[in-house]
Amino acid sequence: MSLWIPITIAAAAFQTVRFMLQKSLSTVKLSAAGATFARFAYSMPLAVLGLIMAMQLTGFSLPTLTGRFWLFAVIGGTTQILATICVVALFKQRNFAVGITFKKTEVIQTAIVGFLVLGDQVSSGALFAIVLGLVAVLLLSKSPGGEGAWWAHLTNRASRLGLGSGVLFAFSSVSYRGASLELGDLDAWFRALVTLAVVVSFQFLSMGLWLLWRDRAELRAVWDTRRTGVFVGLTSLCGSFCWFFAFTLQNAAYVKALGQVELIFSLFASILFFRERITRREIAGMTLLGASILALVLTI
Repeated sequence: MSLWIPITIAAAAFQTVRFMLQKSLSTVKLSAAGATFARFAYSMPLAVLGLIMAMQLTGFSLPTLTGRFWLFAVIGGTTQILATICVVALFKQRNFAVGITFKKTEVIQTAIVGFLVLGDQVSSGALFAIVLGLVAVLLLSKSPGGEGAWWAHLTNRASRLGLGSGVLFAFSSVSYRGASLELGDLDAWFRALVTLAVVVSFQFLSMGLWLLWRDRAELRAVWDTRRTGVFVGLTSLCGSFCWFFAFTLQNAAYVKALGQVELIFSLFASILFFRERITRREIAGMTLLGASILALVLTI
């Protein structure tokens, strides 16, 4: 089995837990910006410490960070901030599932952006698997009891937030892969760790300064929710490292396509932790999504 496959599955699992924690923060105590900042505030020290310890243990030195690396890192970090704010804002929408439908179009968008920016190619078999996964996501994301087809909801706020986050996440994923590839022939895990430490430090500083200028009360609220925020930071760090590692090893579109296993994890979390009942449509969607993931893995 290729190493990027279990790493991507682990990333999706960590992301599921992080979004559950962020949802609890956003719906009770923090704004969308505050819940997003909590992710970076509590993961940045861990990322930098991890990089320092890795360099001490391995004897590796910090590689040269070129202008092209910084360009990719800043674009990726900025678009991820905006995308995360969009997703956290979705948690407060009644038609959350419809918005998530459009967020998940990021897989197709990542394939397009990856080709345009980095020249990454997607095979015809993998493209079929990606499209099959998108159909599965549409089945999974339609709100139970919602009226009309999913495309009838294109103009609502949740859909705009979801589609916007999908575009932004596509750019961040491709940018992170581009930044990591700029670090040369170092071990893939070390390139991922360097990229992660740089990006999350930029995100912490930029969002921290913005909140200091615009909403100091939210900074205090982030500190007041530190008991949950620490776990947000920890799961964010583990998930981000796995995503960055996978992006270093494989085409970002393939990584994002496999990462849709997150939806299956989320449904199981709903059943096990929130005691929600699963519908026939959701069973069909999970089956189809599982088939698309298997097809993707066998195609590559």
